[in-house]
Amino acid sequence: MSNSVVPANEPIVESVLEWTIARDAEDIGILMHWISKANKKRERETLIERTRELLAEIEHAARRLDDLR
Repeated sequence: MSNSVVPANEPIVESVLEWTIARDAEDIGILMHWISKANKKRERETLIERTRELLAEIEHAARRLDDLR
């Protein structure tokens, strides 16, 4: 993540949100690989649902970062 020109009012929160986005993005990459290898419909659906949850978490963290900056 890039540094903002104006420091955030809550630098620790900003760091946590940046870490969350990076970690969730990495986890989504792993899940996408698993989805492509899944043989059972239920297994794929479970992995896809978890991917959606992580995407929602990324969206929330990104909105919070926007609010802080």
